[in-house]
Amino acid sequence: MNTRCGYVALLGRPNAGKSTLLNQAVGAKVSIVTPKAQTTRFRVSGILLRDQAQIILVDTPGLFAPKRRLDRAMVQSAWDSVAGADLACMLVDAFRARPDDLAEPLTALAKTGRTRWLVLNKIDLLPRDKLLPLADTLGKMGQFDEVFMISALKRDGVDSMLDAMGRAMPEGPFLYPPDELTDQTDRMLAAELVREQIFLQTREEIPYGASVETESFKDLSDGAARIDVTIYVARTGHKMIILGESGARIKSIGSKARAELERLLERRVHLFLHVKDRPGWDEETARLRALGLDG
Repeated sequence: MNTRCGYVALLGRPNAGKSTLLNQAVGAKVSIVTPKAQTTRFRVSGILLRDQAQIILVDTPGLFAPKRRLDRAMVQSAWDSVAGADLACMLVDAFRARPDDLAEPLTALAKTGRTRWLVLNKIDLLPRDKLLPLADTLGKMGQFDEVFMISALKRDGVDSMLDAMGRAMPEGPFLYPPDELTDQTDRMLAAELVREQIFLQTREEIPYGASVETESFKDLSDGAARIDVTIYVARTGHKMIILGESGARIKSIGSKARAELERLLERRVHLFLHVKDRPGWDEETARLRALGLDG
């Protein structure tokens, strides 16, 4: 049997469930997930096999109205992923969906000419008598080739959708080793897990004003890893909030990120966090490129 391989871009409004779906599909945490909108800042790929097909699922930043240069780069990154994809999936939070709010991205996606699927997520939260009319309305608006209804969190309907994705991939050789799960490096993963904890442990504008970068990743002789991570903050006041009273919050952020890293990397980790002021980082070309975005 000939092998198949292709890219699937996951698009949607913030909190549509793209990262949750990616992690469920891969069977491991490769993209951070928080209840806050706009958690994903750059494209993250998860790699999985379905029969003789290798699917490269690309999690993208949410589609929203950008204000900062960072925001514009994030939204552009999402649309750029469609250009290189064999299939584009528009994920919609079925429970909170409003067709008028989705008209713009649905029209824009239709204009790309790409094969596109509508994926209604969180269907467990919506009565069936409301779900089917919603699927019909959005399906017609976006002129979708297929419509799927899933609950990514509960994995309901996910496997049948992934099987269909595998069949939809073009014939070709695998692009990654069969046991590869993501294109993220360990350095990237470390920075993202720290940023995830900032999102989970701070409020309001703090998570959105922080940028995280792994400065060094060293393998130690005993098999452990020493990782130095820098948190850049847009305002001086944010630094004190992230540090917390007597350093309590930064210790909590580091402790929980380290535990997650050790679980994923299956090795002991010595994680050192540093916080620095960097006003205007979200408008800097160099900083955006360090995040994997085209400024």
